[in-house]
Amino acid sequence: MSLFPPLAGTVARRRLYLLRHGHVTYYDADGKPLNPKLAALTGRGREEAQAAAALLAGVPLDRVLCSGLARTRQTAEPIAERHGLAVEHHPAFLEIRAGRLSGIPKESREAAYVYGFETATEGGLFAGGDGFAAVRDRAVSAIEALVRQPGWTHLALVAHDGVNRMLLAWACGAGLSALSTFEQDYGCINIVDIDVKEGRILRRMIRAVNVTPANPVKIGLHRSSLEEAFGPLLDLD
Repeated sequence: MSLFPPLAGTVARRRLYLLRHGHVTYYDADGKPLNPKLAALTGRGREEAQAAAALLAGVPLDRVLCSGLARTRQTAEPIAERHGLAVEHHPAFLEIRAGRLSGIPKESREAAYVYGFETATEGGLFAGGDGFAAVRDRAVSAIEALVRQPGWTHLALVAHDGVNRMLLAWACGAGLSALSTFEQDYGCINIVDIDVKEGRILRRMIRAVNVTPANPVKIGLHRSSLEEAFGPLLDLD
């Protein structure tokens, strides 16, 4: 007997809507880095959150989760409000953190920050900060616990660029080598179906990746998420 109502026409399938938060700015007016923990949605980010909420309005969501940081909570709230749900905070989905700028020589910044996901390994660190494997293990353990929990069929989780990439890599079984491939634009939606029977995860299927409701054909979205987030660091002293 299933612990949740499965998706119509299936025996034991549930659906995860995995979102990246809307647009934020990580730099002040002088181009100096801000504390990323305090980053809040910009006007563009709020529009992206509303567009995602509108697209998901017809989905019978049972739960809406976020990592707990303001930018994920502000993206999740319009989605939850349309369904009469409270936003649940799950810090296991907090973003992977890069190391301090002072610890990376200027000539190595581009490789470490902007293209750091291209060299993700089990023993590697992201720009001298968090270990890739440690964050992957944290996020995957949390998602596997969630998909084994009873009582939901459709769940929305608003998380972050790097964590989303890790969860998509988990979904397709590709490992850390796939991180650089799964681009995650601001406000995007990914869809993953998961078969769970008697507490066992039988299979994972990716239905959609990096869908941007506010800009479906990605007009003007030419830079990668890491080029946008870390590019300004390259010229700082």
